[in-house]
This record gives sequence, C-alpha cells and structure tokens, in this order.
Amino acid sequence: MTDTQKIIKGSASSLMQTYKLQPVALDHGKGCRAYDTDGKAYLDCAAGIAVASLGHASPAVLKTITEQAAKLMICQASYATEPKEKAAKLLIETSCFDKIYFSNSGTESVEAALKLARKWAYEEKGEGCHEIITFHNSFHGRTYGSASITEKRHTQPYFAPYIEGIHYATFNDLPSVKALVSDKTAAIILEPVQGEGGLTPADADFLKGLRTLCDENNIALIFDEVQTGFGRLGTLYAYEYFGVEPDIAAWAKGMGAGFPVGAMAARDKFAAAFQPGSHGTTYGGNPLACAVVASVMEEMLKPGFMEHVQKTGKFLRTGLEDLKRSSNKITDIRGAGLMIGVDTVFDIKKLLPALRDNGLMSTQAGEATLRLTPPLIMSEDEAKEALEIIGKTLQEMKK
Repeated sequence: MTDTQKIIKGSASSLMQTYKLQPVALDHGKGCRAYDTDGKAYLDCAAGIAVASLGHASPAVLKTITEQAAKLMICQASYATEPKEKAAKLLIETSCFDKIYFSNSGTESVEAALKLARKWAYEEKGEGCHEIITFHNSFHGRTYGSASITEKRHTQPYFAPYIEGIHYATFNDLPSVKALVSDKTAAIILEPVQGEGGLTPADADFLKGLRTLCDENNIALIFDEVQTGFGRLGTLYAYEYFGVEPDIAAWAKGMGAGFPVGAMAARDKFAAAFQPGSHGTTYGGNPLACAVVASVMEEMLKPGFMEHVQKTGKFLRTGLEDLKRSSNKITDIRGAGLMIGVDTVFDIKKLLPALRDNGLMSTQAGEATLRLTPPLIMSEDEAKEALEIIGKTLQEMKK
C-alpha cells in the first residue's frame, strides 16, 4: 500500500464523512500549483474554493505568520492589540463601513450579521420586526442561522426546526422581494454572485432596486461577500464591482489567503446595536489572524493588483468563449473576475475527475456547474495552461 493509499484509508476510517474523499492526498503547494503525496502537480483553479487568494505558500503571509506567531497568537478579545487595530483600520479606510467585528469563518460572519440586524431592528422598529428575506439558490453557511437562510435547508429537513421568520425571494427578481416586505422585515441578505447557485451574478439594477427598497422601508441590506470579496471580482470588495453599497457585509475566505479568519462590517447606524454582551468570540480577532489580514490587504492594495485580476479574468473568459464556439460542449459561462462558472454537456461528476487527472483542480457549484476560482496571482501563462487542460479534457470526454 502506498503512502497516499494509507493516508486516504486512514482518513476514511477516522474522519466523519461530511465530504466524499478524493482519490488524492495533497501534500504541499506553491503559487498556483498544488502537489499530491505522489509528487503530481495540479494547476489549482479551486484555491480551497476561493480561499488561497495569494496562492500557496505566499511569501508575505508566511513572513507575517512566522513573525506574529513568535510574538503573540491569542489573548482575550477584550484586549486591544496592534494587529487587530491595524486590520480594522485598513478595512474601514478602504470600504464604506464604520465598524468591524472579527470572526473565524464565513458562516460566523453571516451569523454575526444576522444577529446584528435582528438586534438593530428590535431596538429600532420593535420586537416584532425580526424577519429576514433571502433568496432561492443561496448559500450562506452551515451553522443554524446561516443554514436557515440557505436554499439547502429545503433538502435537509432532518436539521429542522430552522430559525423562524425566513422568507425566500427569487434572485434578480425585485417584485418577488417587494411581495415579501412587511413591517416585520429586519433585513435582506444576498450574495452579489451566488456561489453555490451556479456562480450567477446579480444584475446591477436589481441591487440598486434593493438598495432603494431598503432605504424606503428602513431595512438592513446585507451582502454576503464571503466568496466574492477581497479581489475575487477584480475589486477589493464585491459591492464596488456593482456600485451598490450595503449596510452590513460578511467576509472571510480570501481575506486570510488560507488562514482561517472572517469579519462582519457595518455602518455606524447598525453597528451601534452591538454592545458588550450582545455577541462575542474566543478566537475571533486574535493577533495572528489579524496580522495576516493586514498583510493580505497590503498585498492587494499594491498598484496593479486588481488590474491584474481583471485582466486575467477577462483572458480566461475570452478563452472559454473560444472553447464554447469551437467545441460545442460548453453551454454557458457566468461570473465575474476570477470567479467563473462553466456549464457543459457533461455530467459534472465525471468532468471534475477528468480535469483532475489532466492536472487541473476545480470544484462544483450548484448542480452542474464547473467552478473556477484560481489564486488571484494567476499569470497569463497559467491561465493559458488552464484553458488548454479544459479544452483537452472536453475533447477527450464522451457523453
């Protein structure tokens, strides 16, 4: 039995099977490539599902982790630290928000946003104002609050009862939202680009309509930017891509470039609802995580970084459009920046392993969509390689 087989067998016997194990054991990575325990290299167009924004083994992140870990990794959240103050200041100075709450993950950021919105609405509009409007084909996380506003709850009745007061509207359909608004509506939450919903972008006019609707009815507008934020769309924050500012945002994934960290940001009007005792965290905002956030942001704020993401994303989209025309095996291409969804004539369960065998790692979005979320540092040569592997794989596959 090889070392790889031993690792996979051991994982299967000791881990809860919340994911179907791949027949590959990953060992290390560098830049846009990941390597398995057999030494095979893969062009990583998954990046941990839009997490490794600066690639694997980023020199800036490694330097920060090494230096900060030697100084201070953890302390109670009631203590101020320079890394936390620096990271929060950078987030505020570069966004439309006034206050930051640090968490450990995307689902925790969403939970914090929901709790903030409900407390604000309770104090602002009365205890009966607690309802949340979310959308079909949404994904916001797996803890109870975030799962309650996620489409998947409808196929997971065994976790019920979910939290009450949740209503589902149709994405990009403003009338369907208006039909659900009442004096009990505390917040509307959505992903600017639906990740598990097939990488479907919101229409800019739809978001503008939501902004107006929330202003007219004193409703909190929440953007879940966990997957779309921090350069993924070619702008630092996803809301900038669409030109519509939310009241509250949830962040994670790319902001830590692989290190577990998240944040919830809010305008003062809403942030004031959180007071000592309202919410809290043990690990959130720890010095090590916050030092990483500041380091990642400094890299992303360097001149030309976002332009590079935009250029690479455009290059990939153009190449995929060429493959669509030449192969007749691609049926649709969606997304923005380096968050691209591709529908094909093939079963996604067969396409993903075929791509992996040819040296490209990717993931599934929704029921049938190929999701490409490579590191934001991907070069044009690497993008060409990705297109070549996709083209080769499509040519080799048969229905």
